[in-house]
Amino acid sequence: MKATESTRAGVAGAIRREADLIEASVEGGRFYRRRTFDRTPATEQLVLAAVALAKEGDADALRFLYLRYAGNVYGYVCSIVRDEHEAEDVTQLVFAKLLTALRRYEPRTTPFTSWVLRVAHNAAIDHMRTRRPTPCDELRVDAAVDVSGSERFADLRLALDELPFEQRNVILLRFLVGLSPSEVAERLGRSEDAIHGLQHRGRRRLRRELQRIQEEPATLPLAA
Repeated sequence: MKATESTRAGVAGAIRREADLIEASVEGGRFYRRRTFDRTPATEQLVLAAVALAKEGDADALRFLYLRYAGNVYGYVCSIVRDEHEAEDVTQLVFAKLLTALRRYEPRTTPFTSWVLRVAHNAAIDHMRTRRPTPCDELRVDAAVDVSGSERFADLRLALDELPFEQRNVILLRFLVGLSPSEVAERLGRSEDAIHGLQHRGRRRLRRELQRIQEEPATLPLAA
């Protein structure tokens, strides 16, 4: 028991020291865009330990995750909302909700970096929806996806939600944000060929989902 407590204390101390080092290197507490992740085994192990402690409410572990990944989240959110001040607000919101959100995170199924960007993605899209109602015709995916003005935005959102995460990400960055394939590749750390493949599969899946949703009979409430 004492050995376990000693090990836990040692890990917590290492996380606190690393957080202190990162904090000391950040000028004025401002957000800076960071496009790469430190994926060294030592860092990955420390992140997993920090996640476990953060789930228990450890303040230093939460601070470490914030300092380690705020720049990545901020840069990613910036690419979606296209406004630095709004991106700062969304980034703060993501990490403010991290303690609650972490309870749903399972390290064995998804790397933390992928998971936190998914949380950031959802927060950024929700922010854009509340900032400005977007009619369906402004979210026209391309000529191959016929989204008429009479269709509801809800149908498109439902269809997008059915896409795998990477395909949905590419579709949104390409056709909502307006980035080129090379820009999307740079943002996501993938090759341009991979982006074209994800875009092609995403468009095809989106067409199927839109067709399925539009063909489903409307569910009407029963008369009293």
